[in-house]
Amino acid sequence: LSSRSGLTHESHKKDVEQVYLRCSEGSIEWMYPTGALIVNLRPNTSPASYKHLTVCIKPFKDSAGANIYLEKTGELKLLVRDGDRSPRKVYCFGYDQGGLFVEATPQQDISRKITGFQYELMSKGIASDLHTVSAPCRPCSDTEVLLAVCTSDFVIRGSIQDVTNEAEEQESIIHVGVNKLYRQKSKVFQLTGESGNWRGQIKTLLECGVKPGDGDFLFTGRMHFGEARLGCAPRFKDFQRMYKEAKDKGLNPCEIGPD
Repeated sequence: LSSRSGLTHESHKKDVEQVYLRCSEGSIEWMYPTGALIVNLRPNTSPASYKHLTVCIKPFKDSAGANIYLEKTGELKLLVRDGDRSPRKVYCFGYDQGGLFVEATPQQDISRKITGFQYELMSKGIASDLHTVSAPCRPCSDTEVLLAVCTSDFVIRGSIQDVTNEAEEQESIIHVGVNKLYRQKSKVFQLTGESGNWRGQIKTLLECGVKPGDGDFLFTGRMHFGEARLGCAPRFKDFQRMYKEAKDKGLNPCEIGPD
């Protein structure tokens, strides 16, 4: 977390301050914004790998007081307009497309404004998985499912207990009952209640039209801004079939107990 306050620059409203961030994920909070911030993302990786990175930012829900631009060699491209409340609110760009320039907008009372956003750096392959422009709701092929089992942040066998739709966010929340936990990067799925059942939530696009249904699924996906995002999710019996077929041919990319 990097935090700044514009009140220290009250007499210099055109000040531009440099901020250097070395973590692959985190957040910026700019209280009482005046002037501008140049946000330099400098991950602890080889500069040669920078061209393979994607940067995603997610403004805080009540972020206000500044515009966020993509800046490269002095040219500015508006990324997030002050007060923008568009659904999903995640903005991604290639690391080599430029840096972030955050400029305060004129305010009568800056003490009521806080600009902030979360950021993540990831490989372009992972980013394209999360933000597939074409057919984001299409079923995964057998090959894609088997690869997802090896590379996803979470892999679970479970059932859909309920689905909550959030029209404003254009998202659906899948409430999952977990029967077997193969892997999870973060503690999204946890033991709840006296019954000792594992449960958790996975988000996906509202347009995919997920409905509660019977039977078990293999849920895979990635963590994105602290939330589990759905990737491939075949019916479990279909996963068992494709896994056995691949294993018999020696083509499965990694081992996992399908039972």
